[in-house]
Amino acid sequence: MKLPELKIAHMKSKLPIIQGGMGVRISLSNLASAVSNAGGIGIISGTGIPIDELKYHIREAKEKTKGLGYIGVNVLYAMTDFAETMKAAMEEKVDFIISGAGISRDMYNWGKSYNVPVISIVSSAKLAKMSQRLGASAVVVEGTEAGGHLGTDRPLFDILPEVVEAVDIPVIAAGGIIDGRDVRKALEAGASGVQMGTRFVASQECDAPLSFKEKYLSSTETVLIKSVVGLDGRAVPNRFTDKISNDQKLKIDRCVSCLKKCSHRYCILDSLLKSVGGDAEEGLVFSGSRVGEITEILSVKEIFDRIKKEFNDLPSISKA
Repeated sequence: MKLPELKIAHMKSKLPIIQGGMGVRISLSNLASAVSNAGGIGIISGTGIPIDELKYHIREAKEKTKGLGYIGVNVLYAMTDFAETMKAAMEEKVDFIISGAGISRDMYNWGKSYNVPVISIVSSAKLAKMSQRLGASAVVVEGTEAGGHLGTDRPLFDILPEVVEAVDIPVIAAGGIIDGRDVRKALEAGASGVQMGTRFVASQECDAPLSFKEKYLSSTETVLIKSVVGLDGRAVPNRFTDKISNDQKLKIDRCVSCLKKCSHRYCILDSLLKSVGGDAEEGLVFSGSRVGEITEILSVKEIFDRIKKEFNDLPSISKA
């Protein structure tokens, strides 16, 4: 059994692997285009960056892929600039939009108007069915193993079969997927493909600084934090997570009202910008639960080559 193609709307990628959209400034044009050129589907994170910067990276990614691959943009519903960011990406003719941290009925209508497929990130069969009914071209189902904001405390492979059974559109498995065996397991459970974020952070082409990537390599575990948006979030432990572990309120120098709903206990945007700015101890470093299994920084091509070899060398999971 070889890795199959992934078909979503007009897209047909050689590999059934989508690179997760990671903000702030973790997955931009460099990583997204490298994934696309290697046969996967790349995503630029539109979270926490100005519209002009987003447009620049969309154009850069298109130039680097020469129009032969697929590039999408991740937009978080929780952000106050959600509508503006989504429409700007659609005007730049991205291949698709993927959205999480809530579901907007409007985004599916905007997708139809711009003829851009919209993919929803969900954590239950109920939300998957709602997304399909509203017009989603596919759903990404995330389990509690995922990095960043979490919509569930249930493991991916507990939720995945329920979502596959509930909808007729492609289902993408996400959360704790880092190697070829995980990909095989997800496909055999009925998924059309997988989304991987954490594994691609530790890549040469990832837009994050080396200090951020090295924090991944030195981490053996993750912790759950309470995000200011009201959801749990998964991150690597550092001085920042220690500071917010006891519900302590941290000083906010300047609030830019980036979130629709915020507890104002600390500034999540500042903490994300600090980590990507080079301080991986005093900033927030989101990560999936299996970061401890990642021990080296590889090129995107090397990551894909390993996944293909692991996938092809394994017997069927159901027979293993």
